[in-house]
Amino acid sequence: MPATVGETLRWYAIHTRSRYEKRVAAQLRERQIRSFLPLIAETHRWSDRKKVVEQPLFPGYVFTQIADLSDTRLSILKTVGVAGFVGTKGKGTPIPDKEIENVQSILASSSRFTVHPFLRVGQRVRIRGGCLDGVEGILLAKNVDRSVVVSIELIQRSVAVRVEGFDIERVYQTTPPDAARTVRDARKYEISYRLE
Repeated sequence: MPATVGETLRWYAIHTRSRYEKRVAAQLRERQIRSFLPLIAETHRWSDRKKVVEQPLFPGYVFTQIADLSDTRLSILKTVGVAGFVGTKGKGTPIPDKEIENVQSILASSSRFTVHPFLRVGQRVRIRGGCLDGVEGILLAKNVDRSVVVSIELIQRSVAVRVEGFDIERVYQTTPPDAARTVRDARKYEISYRLE
């Protein structure tokens, strides 16, 4: 269901029942609701055969792009297998477009990647050059291996991709941590001064 003029489309995470991710994504496509289900190929081996199976990269989650005030939310919530939107008050919290674009870029590239535990700390970096140009993440140091962890903050899931041979530049926050601390300290001093 396309958005009306003036409505902004935003990405949201939908929490699904276990092993319902593909069914939910298919039902949303049938209803013409834009969805994104990142999949990875895994080889399953049995005693007599092996088979390549596509599994969800982030089990239990499907992403959808809808307008903030659209009636599409109710249609999504009525979808078989949907547990609800991820975020506050059941309405869902929008995911920055860049986080979804980063995951899409990694999946579209030929780079090898692994699922990685979500990290809150670490240095933010941006890959420069090659098929992953512009992808931002957190730099990990594993011996000589340089990996970038790309995260979707809301659902606390991450993907690690090796960046050997790529240039990496640091992404600076708009307010350096020291400056933020200085502002906080100044506010504390201002408040305590007023109380005295």
